[in-house]
Amino acid sequence: MPLLSEEHLAQLSRLQLNAKQIVEGFLIGLHKSPYHGFSVEFADHRQYNPGESLKNVDWKIVARTGRYYVKRYEEETNLRCYILLDHSRSMFYGSQGTPKIQYARLLAASLAWLMIGQKDATGLFTFNHQITSALSPKAIRSYTAQIFARLIALEPNDRTDIHEPLHQIAESIKKRSLVILISDLMDDPQRIIQAFKHFRNHRHELLVFHIYDPQEQELNFKRETEFIDSETGEKITVNPWQIRNEYQKLYQDFYTDLKEACHTLEVEYNPVSTATEISDMLLKYLNKRKKGL
Repeated sequence: MPLLSEEHLAQLSRLQLNAKQIVEGFLIGLHKSPYHGFSVEFADHRQYNPGESLKNVDWKIVARTGRYYVKRYEEETNLRCYILLDHSRSMFYGSQGTPKIQYARLLAASLAWLMIGQKDATGLFTFNHQITSALSPKAIRSYTAQIFARLIALEPNDRTDIHEPLHQIAESIKKRSLVILISDLMDDPQRIIQAFKHFRNHRHELLVFHIYDPQEQELNFKRETEFIDSETGEKITVNPWQIRNEYQKLYQDFYTDLKEACHTLEVEYNPVSTATEISDMLLKYLNKRKKGL
């Protein structure tokens, strides 16, 4: 790992502290609940006992045989996880002082701290129009320093093309793994979906955190505003109220297409606003995931 400047060392220290505090905070929120985290896989079935919760009943077996069986799960001790972080130029936008990349960086750090803390080997890919770094999965706590150092060193790139690097990453991961993608998904939805299919065809479990700034969803600017294309630098000045309805419709169509495609592919799709506290978002997400097991 290259030597870091004093500024980067200070950023690294803050990132480690913040990730640790966030993870400990939402794990406290899960206290007294049977927390399985991410590393749970289906093991087998057992016969349902009257009076038990119906949560884990396998209704496909019920429909096929008329008999009630419950799914049993086991914790994997050698789960492999890859965190994929997009740092294309659009990720550096922030309407309220918090760029999406800052939010995404802290989310990635928190997830790495959580996964390695529960002894799951965790690696990192960063990318924009190409893969910019790759760290293979390890389950050693000290490894978080290398992951975090890569996160704080991320810089924007003028080009955005997440389709190609995602295909390259999907092809490079040879063993079945948990893949966590953190991106604003600023690309053609159909190209994104094709990349998601690539991961699923290789039997990877894919979780997507779609990071967006509130203004990207609402376009709630109050006065005439100059918009600058983050890649080309092209500028256009408009009154937002004149285009807001059409813009919101296009954004909703984009969101709906992604959500429906992810549902079809059995990809966990999680839209996340940068206005949401990361600890609150993760607590709600992990509780939802636990209830879905």
